Amino acid sequence: MQNEMVKRLMWSGLLAGLGAAASIAVQRVATLVWKRVFDEEPPE
Repeated sequence: MQNEMVKRLMWSGLLAGLGAAASIAVQRVATLVWKRVFDEEPPE
């Protein structure tokens, strides 16, 4: 039972970490596209 709980916590942490990393990567790519299309900084 304890081992199963640890695995679930590790899985949740992995998903959260990958989700955060993906979000940062998407924001950076969107910023690059915006700059190339409009030749200015994206709005805040």
